[in-house]
Amino acid sequence: MAGHSKWANIKHRKARVDSKRSKQWSICSRALTVAARAGGGDPKFNTTLRYAIDDAKSANMPKDTIEKAIKKGTGESEGETYEPARYEGYGPGGIAIIADCLQCNSNKTAPEIRTIFAKGGGNLGTPNSVAFGFTHEGVILIDATKVDEDSVIEVSLEAGAKDVETEDGLTSITTEPSDFLEVKDALVTAGFELEHAELTFRPETTVALTVEKARSFLRMIDGLEDQEDVQKIYHNAEIPDEAYE
Repeated sequence: MAGHSKWANIKHRKARVDSKRSKQWSICSRALTVAARAGGGDPKFNTTLRYAIDDAKSANMPKDTIEKAIKKGTGESEGETYEPARYEGYGPGGIAIIADCLQCNSNKTAPEIRTIFAKGGGNLGTPNSVAFGFTHEGVILIDATKVDEDSVIEVSLEAGAKDVETEDGLTSITTEPSDFLEVKDALVTAGFELEHAELTFRPETTVALTVEKARSFLRMIDGLEDQEDVQKIYHNAEIPDEAYE
């Protein structure tokens, strides 16, 4: 597909999520609370909480709001109890979709997710019905026009990165999930400005969509993003840039 880069979906998804700041802060707040409840409130000893704090900072979430969410998790203040859940299924054209949620009532969330899939021309599947086609990994993006590629490669590989490549003005660094924070910290310490960094699920294969079908698919993704319990969405659709216009 002309003009479609390997990391285009990540870039566009980030822009779409960033445009919904109130929802993004709610997502971060839940992630902070759940992480703190599961592993304690000190990010030095709770890697999941460290991820959540980094995501919250990337979303420009105020420090006091971050601290409040963590205190809910450690029991220092009252709050609802959320449990992680993963919904998998297919969208129109057989597009594989994963929706990671933090829910407090599965009897409410599951039917709503099922309805969104159905209205979008897809269907909700069983656990691992599509996840087997994705690879869990860390992804870090750097503006290639602002850095020396050899320096990025050297720092990244020394810190444990799996691969470094440059495409369409972006240098992308991929890592194993367990090495993500170490590689990210090494790049920041070396003075590189990160455009984006996250743990994600990368599809092994993708499905190219026409502009019209992609816009229809994006409306379905909008519905999932607007569902209050949905935290992150992954899919294997190859969406042309024109579909976002």
